[in-house]
Amino acid sequence: MIISEKQPVRLQVNGTWREIWVEPRRTLLDALRWDLGLTGTKKGCDRGQCGACTVIVEGKAVYSCLLLAVQCDGKQVETVEGLGRPGELHPLQEAFLRHDAYQCGYCTPGQLMSAKALLDHNPHPTEEEIQEALAGNLCRCGAYAHIKEAVKEVAQGAQDRAHPV
Repeated sequence: MIISEKQPVRLQVNGTWREIWVEPRRTLLDALRWDLGLTGTKKGCDRGQCGACTVIVEGKAVYSCLLLAVQCDGKQVETVEGLGRPGELHPLQEAFLRHDAYQCGYCTPGQLMSAKALLDHNPHPTEEEIQEALAGNLCRCGAYAHIKEAVKEVAQGAQDRAHPV
């Protein structure tokens, strides 16, 4: 097979099955941005060091710049565009706004997806677990404290709903 020969890839992106034809060397990040027009996922370092490209694949936060699109064939992919609904923000997005946890905003999609993956698996994380889940996401603006506070707020809200007074 010639390396540039395109292959079909089926992805369930934000709940909708999509089929694209990509070269085998195309990253999931580039497939999302260029083939599907989902530009919320950002390209930062393109080497798995900054976390700006973080998405959720099969329930796990991953750097989309390090995965080939063909490796994700048949899998569920969640991007920042899948958070919330038109006119209704996701609780994490609301908390990020309240806590000024976005500043320039470039890292925000990756931060949100890392936080969502954490809370999907552990709705009541400790501060250390939040810190660990977000450790792979760099913020050049230094909004780390605000980001952690936003995630803690959402986790606390989940705990309050689970144990009403």
